Amino acid sequence: MVGASSLQPELISSFVGGRLIQSRQPLSQLFRYNPGHKHVSMQLSRTFSGLTNLLFNRRTKLDEVPNSKRKGLRPGKLSPRRPVPNHIKKPPYVKNRMAPGIASEPEVHDLKGIECMRASGRLAAQVLNYAGTLVKPGITTDEIDQAVHQMIIDNGAYPSPLGYGGFPKSVCTSVNECICHGIPDSRPLEDGDIINIDVTAYLNGYHGDTSATFFCGDVDEEARNLVKVTKECLDKAISICAPGVEFKKIGKTIHDHADKFGYGVVRQFIGHGVGRVFHADPVVLHFRNNDGGRMVLNQTFTIEPMLTIGSINPVMWDDDWTVVTEDGSLSAQFEHTILITEDGAEILTQCED
Repeated sequence: MVGASSLQPELISSFVGGRLIQSRQPLSQLFRYNPGHKHVSMQLSRTFSGLTNLLFNRRTKLDEVPNSKRKGLRPGKLSPRRPVPNHIKKPPYVKNRMAPGIASEPEVHDLKGIECMRASGRLAAQVLNYAGTLVKPGITTDEIDQAVHQMIIDNGAYPSPLGYGGFPKSVCTSVNECICHGIPDSRPLEDGDIINIDVTAYLNGYHGDTSATFFCGDVDEEARNLVKVTKECLDKAISICAPGVEFKKIGKTIHDHADKFGYGVVRQFIGHGVGRVFHADPVVLHFRNNDGGRMVLNQTFTIEPMLTIGSINPVMWDDDWTVVTEDGSLSAQFEHTILITEDGAEILTQCED
């Protein structure tokens, strides 16, 4: 959970973490909350993490999506937590099981660190690519989680989402109106669905983080266009990255391109530094903003825009993770981990041809 002082919306990384922080303050001191009202405003600094359920509206799941033949998402059954062999190195947050905060230092690497980041990014990309080949009508998101989990541990790595702040699975699977943090379960994918698969692998002490949105069967043109433009937003944002570039140019680049097609840009979820910790500075906003900060040589961070066809307002389910659009409209996301180089940016989570 992250708040940016210069912005009204509360900001949360797509998994915010790194440093582990707990608060003993009562809820009445942490949040301005009036019973009977849907909205809650946070009063804490950006380093506080946890209690994410209070940042969003709550609502009953939609059985039918307005102006659509598509049925609204419903939670399925969860399988037991999958084991990880003892010899595999685990991130610190797995052991202490505290809700992680965000590390205040950026991830800037020496030559050895860069090679480690390349290795973890390459593995994450390979796993994501494999997971995408599994997407077809009838497969459950839990089966995708099983495949991702097995491939990561077979390569001597740890699936970063597993146990992160209590997250119960090894990958995020966000279907249709799910903006992010969908928990894999027994729901089978249906013809016409779109699904974002978000993979992070922790290899040799470094996280590689990436996601993509895939088509399931025969997907209509409206959904295809949304996915296409979301990918273009990510590509355009990466293309402007280089040492000395202001981070706010990422948000402007994404927002300008989304506006051309009338898509909304979700504001509450951000890109982030990534490397030895899962989440670190900088906070990377995907919408127009006036935040300061510039990119530096050998820095690693993610860019992960989330676009919607309709409402950009997030609603959280009672599982305290699954976040969907308020009106049930489709959402798409793409993400890469990048390294700032002398010539621009190197994509660390791109599969080699």
